[in-house]
Order: sequence, then structure tokens, then C-alpha cells
Amino acid sequence: MKTIGLIGGMSWESSAQYYRIINEEVKRRLGGLHSAQSILASVDFEMVEQFQQLGKWDEAGELLAKVASNLETAGADFIVICTNTMHKVVPIIEKAITIPILHIADATAYEMKHQKIRKVGLLGTKYTMEQDFYKEKIQQHQIEVVIPNEGSRTEINRIIFEELCLGEIKVSSKEYYLQVIHELVQQGVEGIILGCTEIGLLINAQDAAIPLFDTTIIHATYAVDVALK
Repeated sequence: MKTIGLIGGMSWESSAQYYRIINEEVKRRLGGLHSAQSILASVDFEMVEQFQQLGKWDEAGELLAKVASNLETAGADFIVICTNTMHKVVPIIEKAITIPILHIADATAYEMKHQKIRKVGLLGTKYTMEQDFYKEKIQQHQIEVVIPNEGSRTEINRIIFEELCLGEIKVSSKEYYLQVIHELVQQGVEGIILGCTEIGLLINAQDAAIPLFDTTIIHATYAVDVALK
């Protein structure tokens, strides 16, 4: 079994889900008392979020690059970044390490291609929805990406940072997300990417008539695939 290097804390609520899913999946596949070989380095999200707000992506990338380098030194065979948004700085992190990073957008695209999805709606932070680093990764797999309108993007982002990242789960916010999903379906999307690792805390596959791709579950499961390959 390879050792998984996890960069977590963005937020810790979703990182805890990664740890649970990875270990449950290893036990399901191997049985007995098996659990995952992993090393978790958890950063202070307040610092990372400040870098995001100020557009200091290079500084954020250098912070995570140092964490990734420490994980490699500690024996990790590959890196899993437990957040969607911070995959923006993957190129900076890659320069600091020799082990691979399992990109969350690639893992999600593999699953969508398996289900023959060709047009998908993307929910996430404003950075993930509006900037190109994530959408382009998905589009490289010949999948069209549709994002909500500007007003919806603002509210989706607010709910992530002011509620979900603080562990607050509100029925009204769930209803809002489902309304946005309905609007995207009317634009012809065949599935929805839950492109923030906290969104799965709010809605799940049973909440919509079309496939919801929970990136936390997909990414964590893909990490187990690689660890056990």
C-alpha cells in the first residue's frame, strides 16, 4: 500500500470527510483491520483564505508547497490536496516536490466520462467557478462546463465561507443550492459538480434528479485506487 500525503485544513470539516472516506474504502476493499497508510498535514485556513481574498496566490502556493515538501520528506508517495480551490496553485507545488499530485478535477472528469456526461454544471467558490484553472481541466476531457449567473455565484460563495466552512448546515441554504441546480438543468446540463469539498455536507446524490458529482468522495476514492494499485 502506498502512503497518501494529505494537505488538509481547508476547511477541516471536509478534511475529516477525506480521512473517513479513505479509511472506510480501504477497509471495504481489504477487509479485516486494514486502514489507510496516510500522513495528514493540516494548515490554518484563516491564513489561506486571506491570501485568496487578497489575490496572493503565489504566497498561498508557496505555503502549500512547503507543506507538500514536508509530506514527501515524511514518506508520502503522492499528494492529495483536500480542497478544490487551492488546486489553482498546483503548478507552484509541483516545482517543490518529486512525487505526483492527484488533481481533483481530473479525478472528477474520469468519473463523469465513465457516466458519459458531456455537459456539466459547476458549483464551488467564486474562484473555482469564475477562474479558468478548474474549468479548463474539465474541458480538456471534452466536457462542457456551465456556471451559475453572477448573483447565484455570489450567494453560493457566501454560503461556503460563512456557513459550511464553519460547520453550519442550514435548510434554507440547501434549498437555495437545489434551486440553482434546477436552473442549470434548464440550461441542459446532465450532471452537477459539487466543486467545493464542503458542499457535500449540505446536499447529496439523493437530493437531485440528475447525477451530483461530490468531489470529496470522488477524490478520496481515487486516492485509494492509486494507493492500492
